[in-house]
Amino acid sequence: DNWAFLYAQRLALKQELPLHVCFCLVPKFLDATIRHYGFMLKGLQEVAEECAGLNIPFHLLLGYAKDVLPTFVVEHGVGGLVTDFCPLHLPRQWVEDVRERLPEDVPFAQVDAHNIVPCWVASPKQEYSARTIRGKIHAQLPEFLTEFPPIICHPYPPSCPAEPIAWEACYSSLQVDRTVKEVEWATPGTAAGLAVLQSFIAERLKSFSSHRNDPNKAALSNLSPWFHFGQVSTQRAILEVQKHRGKYKESVDAFVEEAVVRRELAENFCYYNENYNSVQGAYNWAQTTLKLHAKDKRPFLYELQELEQGTTHDPLWNAAQLQMVQEGKMHGFLRMYWAKKILEWTRSPEEALRFAIYLNDRYELDGRDPNGYVGKLQDGGTGWRVFDGQGCGCLWSICGIHDQGWAERAIFGKIRYMNYAGCKRKFDVGQFERRYAPPP
Repeated sequence: DNWAFLYAQRLALKQELPLHVCFCLVPKFLDATIRHYGFMLKGLQEVAEECAGLNIPFHLLLGYAKDVLPTFVVEHGVGGLVTDFCPLHLPRQWVEDVRERLPEDVPFAQVDAHNIVPCWVASPKQEYSARTIRGKIHAQLPEFLTEFPPIICHPYPPSCPAEPIAWEACYSSLQVDRTVKEVEWATPGTAAGLAVLQSFIAERLKSFSSHRNDPNKAALSNLSPWFHFGQVSTQRAILEVQKHRGKYKESVDAFVEEAVVRRELAENFCYYNENYNSVQGAYNWAQTTLKLHAKDKRPFLYELQELEQGTTHDPLWNAAQLQMVQEGKMHGFLRMYWAKKILEWTRSPEEALRFAIYLNDRYELDGRDPNGYVGKLQDGGTGWRVFDGQGCGCLWSICGIHDQGWAERAIFGKIRYMNYAGCKRKFDVGQFERRYAPPP
């Protein structure tokens, strides 16, 4: 279920050439820890096995792509290169670095394999909100939301097989924090991710529309780690979920809105806005209102370590933080509350955003993702709808991206406000707090 892989095989078949798959394992990436690398590497082991069964060698190259891939291309006489797309700064820089170092006669193609409507096709500019991008995406879904053609056993064998991969040595080569442990609830790999998708359809889809706001109810898909690491295609999830539209129309429509429209809105923002991870990326009204209230007296001030350990005065916030630390996930409604309180309890919007992105990227399995920066939740008029792709965006919560100005108040200015009392009206706060209460 990977359009980049499918396109690469099509090129290889047309030229009657072998096909190689390379993954460049960088020693560190933003605030990723062994929690994230472990999930990724276990998924890659499954990919390597699948490739072997398809007569396609899989190469795990240790190092940055610019240092290892051009050499591989020359040594193996590679005639063309295909890569996937990510709108974030670092991956885009990696692509540019490789492009500069490739032999001039080697064509280099990029395929947006993780959005359904490719990012640069969905819109040629930064969209203001879901309202402005929704029609553009839905108009193009009939062309792009199609069944995948199959990958076939490759008929042209390589002249030399791939070197065996020493997976344990790969683990030890990483320069990452090993204190944030891997999680037990999420088994890495495509097979496990597809099983989660099927359990969502069988058990939780029916209540997705009505209960996805409630952190105490099992109504979410929980697919975001597999989406984030490319182990399950969003397109596959939509194709499977849509089969049940006749039975659960509201839930299916809500899932499509969130996993397609909202998700691709976040990709659009990161692709067209260089400042997607800073206050400078906010709209002018939001920058102005945050600046006006930057010196407002904060009711509480917390250091990063106090936030990280979940030792604030707010038991709901602490419970949400501890859920994220322990499980690598936080319910989407609470991600919103969590980020807005960080704005309220830190010295400035810049510090709030820095802390929120650090904690999100360090602990969330789906951190370091466009939706972690700017993913927007849906206000359906009957209360908040939780985004069930990858997390509530820090810039949405703290800087009002893809939102509007609200009644002015201290600290927040015109940024949308949330408080404990509002959460109590939405769900049984005490039940959630007891579930993640810190040890005595």
